[in-house]
Amino acid sequence: MKKLFIKTYGCQMNFYDSDHMSNLLHDHGYEKSEEIKEADLIILNTCHIRDKAAEKMYSDLGRIKKNYENNNLLKPIIAVAGCVAQAEGKEIIKRSPWVDLVVGPQAYTDLPKLIEKINKNSKKKEISLKFPEIPKFDSLKFDRKTGKVSDFVTIQEGCDKFCSFCVVPFTRGPEYSRSKKSILEEIKIMTQNGVKEIILLGQNVNAWRDYSNKSKIYNLGSLIEDIAKIDEILSIRYTTSHPLDMDLDLIKAHKNVEKLMPYLHLPIQSGSDNILKKMNRKHTASEYLKIIELVKKYREDIAISSDFIVGHPGETKEDHHKTLEIINEVKFASSYSFMYSERSGTKSSELDENVDDNLKKTRLYEIQNILNHYQLAFNKKMENLDFPVLITDKNKNYQFLGRSPYNQTVYINEETLPVKKPHEKLIGSIFNVKIIKSNQNSLLGNFTNND
Repeated sequence: MKKLFIKTYGCQMNFYDSDHMSNLLHDHGYEKSEEIKEADLIILNTCHIRDKAAEKMYSDLGRIKKNYENNNLLKPIIAVAGCVAQAEGKEIIKRSPWVDLVVGPQAYTDLPKLIEKINKNSKKKEISLKFPEIPKFDSLKFDRKTGKVSDFVTIQEGCDKFCSFCVVPFTRGPEYSRSKKSILEEIKIMTQNGVKEIILLGQNVNAWRDYSNKSKIYNLGSLIEDIAKIDEILSIRYTTSHPLDMDLDLIKAHKNVEKLMPYLHLPIQSGSDNILKKMNRKHTASEYLKIIELVKKYREDIAISSDFIVGHPGETKEDHHKTLEIINEVKFASSYSFMYSERSGTKSSELDENVDDNLKKTRLYEIQNILNHYQLAFNKKMENLDFPVLITDKNKNYQFLGRSPYNQTVYINEETLPVKKPHEKLIGSIFNVKIIKSNQNSLLGNFTNND
């Protein structure tokens, strides 16, 4: 078989897509390889969310060109996929003419026929940026999906919210929900390959809906209930949610569905109503806080995480302080925070009130210090607690790995393993673990009470 090398940038959804590109191309004679030098086909599956994403891609394309030229290698087929491909289109081939094909995130099911065209005419460039009438999920095969203990399933793509700073509506298209039938079929196949934990993915995952039953609209809460009925699935998580789509059924699921982990990633982006309005978030800070209050009413111990964008155009000192205030009020268990960076074609890029870069750095430093403080404080509360952990892996330091119910990485000392438990049976099983130490980004524990 020919060799396929895929480099994946960015979000978990891209890693899910890369898995399916690999599965799709396997049927067309390509075997995945970790060695770029032996590749007959190289795919860069790109992400447009992070700063300078396009420039990082062009740098990688330059290194790929040097690699096969300097080592006298036969030129592989080079493809760019994902959100940067959708945003840049023909510009990629114009700037990097050694690229053979460009394919958007909704059109990668076209890869086999595009590659076939290139094999017939190596001088021809192929570009596919369409949003197909038949959703890509209807064209995917799930029977070769590599089984991991914890694995992702994309259930929703695209966005209709049009936040002023975000390119997702333009690169991933409008909101689209997979059918419940398709999702459950994929999960059942995954369980046959050893998957025990499902992480449901979507740009706005809680916007997922299924309208196949005319008498009932299925939402994410009801989908989670159905997944929980699959005996082989021991744990369920989901990300990323939007405040506008947090309905009561989903909130109640955190209380009623034992397999649903007590963790919610709910981005707010800013604590200032002024900036939220400029961002077109369509909710206020107080409305966000009411959602958090309601969630904790049904699941008091739930861990809340969020996203923050610092230095959005027009952000004042007062706006910044309001963000600090909401962080101090919620005391997030973990969070992601970034300096605002302009994305071409977005409404925010048209605003003139840019914040000085040095001021953005100062504000980001202040916000991250407070976020880190609350994250460490939350982790410290885990010390001396005993809770179930799904074992997903083992590292080189003779420690088993898993995630706590609250989504922290847990390292577990091997020497505390009960003698009667064979090592090979631990991966994919749930064991009680007592936390003996907390760090900024992880927990350390011992096996306990597993006889």
